[in-house]
Amino acid sequence: DIGGGTTEIAVIALSGIVSDESIRVAGDDFTNDIIEYMRRQHNLMIGERTAEYIKVEVGAALPELENPPEDYAVNGRDLMTGIPKQIMVSYSEIALALDKSISKIEEAVLKALELTPPELSADIFQTGLYLTGGGALLRGLDKRISSKTKLPVYVAEDPLRAVVRGTAEVLKNIKSFKTIFNNT
Repeated sequence: DIGGGTTEIAVIALSGIVSDESIRVAGDDFTNDIIEYMRRQHNLMIGERTAEYIKVEVGAALPELENPPEDYAVNGRDLMTGIPKQIMVSYSEIALALDKSISKIEEAVLKALELTPPELSADIFQTGLYLTGGGALLRGLDKRISSKTKLPVYVAEDPLRAVVRGTAEVLKNIKSFKTIFNNT
């Protein structure tokens, strides 16, 4: 679950969480990475809202995509002159800007997998990994994590609401999940 402030990684099996990892790298960091990149590479000051738009419009985890978005016009203030300025940015530039944060997420995924009991490896290999949260919508993130882990990676249906929908399902069928709650 790649949210705004944290990324939560969990291996769920045997009616519970088998291993988990949580890091404070997520969508907000992606936004800040974009702000910093614009400042360093283009001498352009942009705000959080602009960085959010960039993330949504041309954000990517890979420098090469099959269906790349068109370049995006970014408006900001030139740090040298103080005058408003517009530049065009490509998805591959944004992939470069986000690389360090995405690498930290990849490492956390690998760590969670390393902590998983070997008996579950076959299940994970067959089932794969599922990405949820707003960060899961970043273009190419599934392919990048798949390349790193050598496992199939899928973006959950409606990733922004997947965790809430799962919780609602558990609450709706609380009797079926009673054994899980008694084990915690």
